[in-house]
Amino acid sequence: MRPIDLASRSGVALRRAFQTQQLRQAAGSRQYSNITSLPPTYEKLHSKYTEVRRVLGAQRLTLAEKILYSHLDNVEESLLNNTNNGRDIRGKANLKLKPDRVNMQDASAQMALLQFMSCNLPQTAIPASIHCDHLIVGSKGADDDLQAGIQTNHEVFDFLESAAKKYGLDFWAPGAGIIHQTVLENYAIPGLMMLGTDSHSPNAGGLSTITIGVGGADAVEALVGAPWELKAPKVLGVRLTGKLSNWASPKDLILHLAGLLTVRGGTGYIVEYSGPGVETLSCTGMATICNMGAEIGATTSIFPYTEASARYLEATRREQAVRNAAAFQNFPGAGASEDAYFRFKADEGAQYDELIEIDLSKLEPHINGPHTPDLSTPLSQFKSTVQEQKWPEKLSAGLIGSCTNSSYEDMTRVESIVRAAEEAGLKPKADFYVTPGSEQIRATLERDGTLQTFEKAGGIVLSNACGPCIGQWKRQDGVEKGTVNAILTSYNRNFRGRNDGNLDTMNFLASPEIVTAMAYAGSTTFNPVTDSLTTPDGKEFKFPAPHGLEGPKTPFDIGKDVFKVASQPPNPNEKVAISPTSERLALLEPFEPFPNSDLSGLKVLVKVSGKCTTDTISAAGPWLKYKGHLPNISANTLNTAVNAETGEVNVAYDLDGSKHTIPELANLWKERNQPWLVVAEHNYGEGSAREHAALQPRYLGARIIACKSFARIHETNLKKQGVVPLTLANEQDYDKIAAGDEVATVGLYDMLQNGGQGEVQLKVTKKGTGEEFLVPVKHQVSKDQAGFILAGSALNLLSKSASV
Repeated sequence: MRPIDLASRSGVALRRAFQTQQLRQAAGSRQYSNITSLPPTYEKLHSKYTEVRRVLGAQRLTLAEKILYSHLDNVEESLLNNTNNGRDIRGKANLKLKPDRVNMQDASAQMALLQFMSCNLPQTAIPASIHCDHLIVGSKGADDDLQAGIQTNHEVFDFLESAAKKYGLDFWAPGAGIIHQTVLENYAIPGLMMLGTDSHSPNAGGLSTITIGVGGADAVEALVGAPWELKAPKVLGVRLTGKLSNWASPKDLILHLAGLLTVRGGTGYIVEYSGPGVETLSCTGMATICNMGAEIGATTSIFPYTEASARYLEATRREQAVRNAAAFQNFPGAGASEDAYFRFKADEGAQYDELIEIDLSKLEPHINGPHTPDLSTPLSQFKSTVQEQKWPEKLSAGLIGSCTNSSYEDMTRVESIVRAAEEAGLKPKADFYVTPGSEQIRATLERDGTLQTFEKAGGIVLSNACGPCIGQWKRQDGVEKGTVNAILTSYNRNFRGRNDGNLDTMNFLASPEIVTAMAYAGSTTFNPVTDSLTTPDGKEFKFPAPHGLEGPKTPFDIGKDVFKVASQPPNPNEKVAISPTSERLALLEPFEPFPNSDLSGLKVLVKVSGKCTTDTISAAGPWLKYKGHLPNISANTLNTAVNAETGEVNVAYDLDGSKHTIPELANLWKERNQPWLVVAEHNYGEGSAREHAALQPRYLGARIIACKSFARIHETNLKKQGVVPLTLANEQDYDKIAAGDEVATVGLYDMLQNGGQGEVQLKVTKKGTGEEFLVPVKHQVSKDQAGFILAGSALNLLSKSASV
């Protein structure tokens, strides 16, 4: 994992490296201190940062705080209101932020744009991009899959492209790449703040960019120019020492951390990395770690700007960004102290709410799963764990790549062990799939011969799209639903049924190198660090430790012209393509406003037990085709939820005892004008930034979700759609409430009228007995969010404001 040293470069690349090194050395000696202007983005950041320092004085700030606070709409209002004069900001302040840009993937962009269109604005207030990556099914190979995907989804792609032209958005066509990889290559710059309509948007934190995953309604707030609100996160510090060696990779760091923190451990936190170990990591390795911060519930994750960051900017043909970053960090602000300069690292002496130390030199490979990304097992213990748990010992498929692990470094490390196996006469015993993260990655790997190595070994190279990672996988191996089997992937998420729709497929997460080596063995009990395979001529073969290049020796190949971004100014004459008879797209009808009283007469639709993720509430896979059609996609609502009272999956009972699927009963109650609520357990809405998991229940008549705890993004999404998320003050009250019980709110209306201030209770009337009791609940409703709920949804309020 050592950075590429100058001796490994040649020609133009070598000269560029020396020039850049001289530039950075000059920057360190304040060569730029006499510069009088900065690029507009950094000029704005510098101005806000100067204000932050004026307001907070000499208070030590983490890197995340410096970037976040420097994007506030009103610095004093956000940092000094209800914060003990700025001393208690974390976890208390409501930050009203003005992001620099918004990035949207095709599945979520549909609903985001439909909401934006309701505001009747001629263009977006800030730059934005659309990435067509979620709707391509991985099956036979890149060309066939892409052609089939375009044909199947042309209606949606036409809509997105026409909307991009009308409102002046960047449009990345199908096959151009996965949003997070494309953003890292093109838009991520140290110090920026971006929103992304996908939970893994924090991937860009690997390039010292604050990027937060949000739902479509949040994106619309930013797109119309309104401040976007966030409860000030706490900061979890992870200090890295040592250096990765042999089989250990950046993926193993985040797999290990997920095991330490669990899927809820990062909720309400930004994870910020520091320490000497950071300097040993590649930029794309840091991005991998930030990408999977979503798996611990973190608001986002971020690394300091390092020499590896600069090398990555150069390799992606952004040398000017390196110069700008150097100039900005040495541009003097008010005063003569070190605080007058914005450094892309934490202040000396900055305090973290929690601190974890990890020695990279002691880290071994890990494998996480099945069915949850925080079930972490060191590779050395995985064989015995498989046997103890009676998990499948046969590996049916190994899949590498995706937005998480498709970097040049990842792929060349894999290439090194594939070449060794090929020379020994070995072929993978399990199906082996490779997903490039972008056209730039694909073209560069093809130019440098890496893809040909994979194909020669029998690997199937899929399109530059999400594919199996998001459930878009048409398996060719005859594994039917209901068949217990094991797969290994280098993806980021492994919820039950996520990849192939089979609830009995066990997906184990690992680094691309471990996935590949185990695909050669065809076994989940094989340990490539210690075990050997038998070659066709009867010899023993042991994989060498993987080695690769941090980046290509010459800049990345841009690839085919057809996959280049389409950028254009807004065209008011462009007609947005939506057919009135479409089964894929439907214009939105506004939700009704909150009544002028507390809620009453609600019924508990279903009481859910166990993990209830956004995949549970609104499955992806084949349902992605209905992302732009709310009535159609609502037919999957909670269709893999477990009924706590019966143990049945996707079963709910009407008040007369008749049996239905959960979405069927919800729709019946919608037709009867019977409002309802769901009662659930911990971390409700864990997973994706999928706002459909809030939109669908709201459309079908949900007014409240009451649970033991929420995942951050989903809790916000519910409020944006007018559904009130309430947390049980006493977790044991979960046991007292049952399906069919009647619920009324006490104090909710007053709380909303008072801008989020006030206590709320639920009055529960038991079905059958008529027994009544009060359940105290907690909420995290801010003043602005109270306004959204009262208006019926954030869109209702934004549309009204935009029309004034």
